[in-house]
Amino acid sequence: MVIDPPASQLVKQQVIMTQVQKKTAILSLLIVAATAARAQQPTPPPAPPRPYTVGNPVGLPVIPSADGRFRPISPNVKVYGSVYSAESCSYDSDRGLIVVPNRGVPQTVRANDAWITFLNHDGSVHTARWIGVQPAGGQRDSLSPPLVLNEPFGSDIVNGVLYLADRDGDTGPNDPLVSVIRRFDLKTGSPMDAIRVPEASWFNDIAVTRDGTVYGSITGAGQVWRVLPNGQAAIFVHGEPLNRPNGVALDREGNIVVVNMGNPAVLTFSREGSLVRTEQAAQAGSDGIVIMDDGTKYVSSVVLGGVSRIRPGQAAELIAENIPSAASMCHDAGAGQLVIPMNANNALAFIKIR
Repeated sequence: MVIDPPASQLVKQQVIMTQVQKKTAILSLLIVAATAARAQQPTPPPAPPRPYTVGNPVGLPVIPSADGRFRPISPNVKVYGSVYSAESCSYDSDRGLIVVPNRGVPQTVRANDAWITFLNHDGSVHTARWIGVQPAGGQRDSLSPPLVLNEPFGSDIVNGVLYLADRDGDTGPNDPLVSVIRRFDLKTGSPMDAIRVPEASWFNDIAVTRDGTVYGSITGAGQVWRVLPNGQAAIFVHGEPLNRPNGVALDREGNIVVVNMGNPAVLTFSREGSLVRTEQAAQAGSDGIVIMDDGTKYVSSVVLGGVSRIRPGQAAELIAENIPSAASMCHDAGAGQLVIPMNANNALAFIKIR
């Protein structure tokens, strides 16, 4: 049996429903009015891009402040480190500093994560993050010009310009890798331009001529490419006698010298691409090469850990051994030494040669 509620209860329910409906209607009107008011307000202009800056030397603040204040670290303090997954280095003769590109984490983890460190002759840190003091993401994107530096491998300095063998893409299986030569003003650290070479799978080491022509090795493909300053790129040499070519350098005659990982060969090519000379390092697995003004060559083996010295017309001699992952080294002329990045060991080796 169903018992109907009393009439007084029905009246109360109707009153409550009416009040709820009124409140809902008033709330809807308020929302419509607020939306209309917002629509009438002008859209605020986007924030202006932040000026491009590089990091300060070791001290405070790390990132330059608007008022320009800076206090260097106490002179009795030495800082070491700041190198992460470095594959190459170059020497800035004007500053008297070693320039080290840090690759940061891989593209598949986070894009645009690399940075540039300045080191003193003794390996202590001068500037922990010069280019790339801003973290990846919005801070780099909002700079004017924006900063892009993903995973730099080979590097070279010519005519006040820092050249880096970088890459775009490769963030996932559907994002193809594109080789990129990036150029930075060595005085200011500001990006200059980037030459994309989609046909080249990946440049390992590079050497740059005085006119800005870049020679870059593609180790797995057995190729050395030539990239002109206008961006025109083509294979320079390929196939035998190249055997997993890695390090690239220029000798005093302007020839292109390439070292193989697959064997101990040190190959000298003319600018026309003909083989001029073949020498042998003391070990196979070569990565880095430095050529002195007198023609002496130093070759590092990333596989076997030795450093060969090849004097003109003489057989190679091993001057250092068992350096883990001895990669693409540079010559620190100010201190008379070789500087050898050690890849995943996150360190550098130093060898006095005078």
